[in-house]
Amino acid sequence: MSATSTARTAGSAQEPSRRRRFTGLFPNRLLHHRPPRLWQEALLIALGYFLYGRVRNLVPSHEGLAMQHGRAVQHLQSDLHLSFELSVNRFVAGHEWLAQSMDYYYATLHFVVTPACLLWLFLAHSRIYRGARTVLFVTSLLALAGFWLYPLAPPRLLPQYGYIDTLLKFHTWGSLADPKIAQHSNQFAAMPSLHMAWALWCGVSIIYCARRLWVRMLGVVYPLCTLAVIVGTANHFFIDALAGLLVFLAGVLAQFLMSGRSAFHEAADQQTERRGRRPGQPTAHPA
Repeated sequence: MSATSTARTAGSAQEPSRRRRFTGLFPNRLLHHRPPRLWQEALLIALGYFLYGRVRNLVPSHEGLAMQHGRAVQHLQSDLHLSFELSVNRFVAGHEWLAQSMDYYYATLHFVVTPACLLWLFLAHSRIYRGARTVLFVTSLLALAGFWLYPLAPPRLLPQYGYIDTLLKFHTWGSLADPKIAQHSNQFAAMPSLHMAWALWCGVSIIYCARRLWVRMLGVVYPLCTLAVIVGTANHFFIDALAGLLVFLAGVLAQFLMSGRSAFHEAADQQTERRGRRPGQPTAHPA
């Protein structure tokens, strides 16, 4: 057999595998890189956040059902030997400076780090921005569904198990322990932990896109600190955090099904793809 026929045979063997590559459920014309426009993204994010806040607080409270679910989760964690929140919570409550720091971390960074990370991706990694933003939106929508389907009392509202509400004990300004604020927010929207899901999104975005090692390490530390805070302040069970991980992974999967590529890999433009580069190739020069 000649070298030419051998090459043709090899090429024909590779051709079916290329055709079988999953390229996403959305049309190709929607998957190529298009520079995001600031005003469009700002409007979309503002609308999304407004709707999220409205829907979250429209979720039926169902206090009795939420308390029942809280007791069930507590018993489940005890059976699984995961009920370590009480020890962490008591340690935090025993040190006012630590409790106050965690309370304000819980109340503020959730709404600072996530938009800052979105803005950073928009400005420095526009080829990744749209996919990462899609993951964040889908994750948030799934969390809202969880709030509707499974209202859950957080540990701080279950004092019979020994939990200490650090927000109430130390009179944290702007906290849900303030009746004027609590009446305008659904305190039973706890399953899954959106604090954990958003922190994971930020962490993964930073790890994939940052150039400097110390910045990537921040991407590792931030979700771990968030986990310590939501448990130490008794705002969430550990299982809530696991559920936050699951909805984040579901958001990643949904974005992959839409586009056929990882959310944190560059989107190729049409000309690049024609030259042979496949969409989903990792970023060559992260910043």
